[in-house]
Amino acid sequence: MNRPVTLDRADAIDMVIVGAGPAGLAAAAAAATRGASVMLLDEQPEPGGQIYRAIERNAARPSAGRQRERLGEMLGPDYRRGARLLEALGRADVQHVRGARVWRVDPDRTVSWSTGASSGEARPRTLVLAAGALERPFPVPGWTLPGVMTVGGAQTLMKASGVVPHAAALVGCGPLLYLFATQLIDAGHPPLALIETQSWSDQLRALPRLPAALRAHRYLTKGLALLQRIRRAGVKRYVGAEQIAIEGGAHVERLRFRAGGRDLAFETDSVLLHVGVVPNIQMSMALRLEHEWYRPQRYWRPRLDAFGRTAAEGVFIAGDGAGIGGAVAAEHRGELAALAALVQLGRVEQGAIAARVESVRRSLEAELAPRAFLDALYPTPAQARQPADATVVCRCEEVTAADVRRYASLGCKGPNQTKAFGRCGMGWCQGRYCGLTVAELLAEANGIEPEQVGYYRIRSPIKPVTLGELAAHAEQGGG
Repeated sequence: MNRPVTLDRADAIDMVIVGAGPAGLAAAAAAATRGASVMLLDEQPEPGGQIYRAIERNAARPSAGRQRERLGEMLGPDYRRGARLLEALGRADVQHVRGARVWRVDPDRTVSWSTGASSGEARPRTLVLAAGALERPFPVPGWTLPGVMTVGGAQTLMKASGVVPHAAALVGCGPLLYLFATQLIDAGHPPLALIETQSWSDQLRALPRLPAALRAHRYLTKGLALLQRIRRAGVKRYVGAEQIAIEGGAHVERLRFRAGGRDLAFETDSVLLHVGVVPNIQMSMALRLEHEWYRPQRYWRPRLDAFGRTAAEGVFIAGDGAGIGGAVAAEHRGELAALAALVQLGRVEQGAIAARVESVRRSLEAELAPRAFLDALYPTPAQARQPADATVVCRCEEVTAADVRRYASLGCKGPNQTKAFGRCGMGWCQGRYCGLTVAELLAEANGIEPEQVGYYRIRSPIKPVTLGELAAHAEQGGG
């Protein structure tokens, strides 16, 4: 049962969970069914996160209507797994706040959010951040043109609205390219081509990690099956693509790239980019938690123990926000964080859940088994790390790669300084989408590593908030 939030009880809550993706849903169900009072805050109007977007409507069931059933079938069994998480949430006594934009998180676990013109605040006994992942930007010439989207964005449109791109060029690397390509094939609109950035040398470097990945052979078998379906559909694949550029006037008109020693071009009005996903660390950075640089995929992730505990008392991080592992791994991480929090709260004895903890940990290890292989097979392409000078890097403030390099030549050493030099990272996204690229550019220009460059210093509000929302927050006794 999902009850409306009661603000006068907010400080008595055992657990607040931020994010209703697989990690948040699993954590909420695990905690609430064992007697904890749980509040689930989610920015979206429907639970499921990005991976299970619109699962309430798209799960195949007679009441959904044939069109929705068909969409659920096209998205595949991995997507429909989200329906089971929703069923578990429905059986739990959870205060589920939809459309809640969390704009402040403090070290004492105080969480502030807004839902339209109203605001709320809670200081729970434990806090689980399950903010998920972000698609890594792929800044190439022309990526700001109308007609260019990320693959994840296009997939979200398909899940939420049934919108399917026609004759789209899929550009980048990673398993999501193959999954979405087969979904487009099933929808009757196969992609124009797959233009992939990983090279044959990447495949050779990944081979030593293959034996460990075979522990999750079903995952690899599924990937091979996707590739086979793409071949059967006659979709062309180009590997080792470089010098990718999108051209057009008011809209995308063509895609140019170099592969196999040839310069190639496609006429198209739809280009979908994807070079992997990275943890959404805005909240953990706002909490000033310690982070580490994950070199294989070149991103920051928070330092955690095996249960997602942070150095902040009572604060846990679960799901892809803890490090990329995929939807099922996120589900397991969410449950582990909730179980550890329950022990801390005194709701359960550690011995009473030991068997369940061990089972979930084994399942998580199996899910993570292929990650090292995949990380080596699909590295972040050089063009994403070091885009050409004229390429826009910070879309909010229209800062180019040349601008960032010029800041470095004038003595800029880190992302926070770029704000003073040219407002880079000061837009609505607060550096979510340019932070990694800016760090890579500064590192290269200064002859140091990105982990030495660091990340933006995130401050509240983490998400944009109106004066009206702040006023409503103050009227309700918020800090």
